[in-house]
Amino acid sequence: MKITSYGINALNAYKNQTRNVKANANKASFADKIEISKAAQEMRDVSTYGTERAERVKQLKEEIDAGKYKVDARKVAEDMLKYYRF
Repeated sequence: MKITSYGINALNAYKNQTRNVKANANKASFADKIEISKAAQEMRDVSTYGTERAERVKQLKEEIDAGKYKVDARKVAEDMLKYYRF
């Protein structure tokens, strides 16, 4: 019986292929990048919102405790309509 070497190169088809990779381009392509949207940047920049809101909440609590707080029904209705229309 005679054994020939037909098809032996096909067993390692991927091993024999060369990779053309540029070292500098490869390092740059795997770097992580972060992109922050304009809206997120604006939200980050508005840091006084939390302090203003805390002051408003404190003021409302004082008015409620003193019995001076009045609810504007028209304003509540307008805000509800704005919310549910959009």
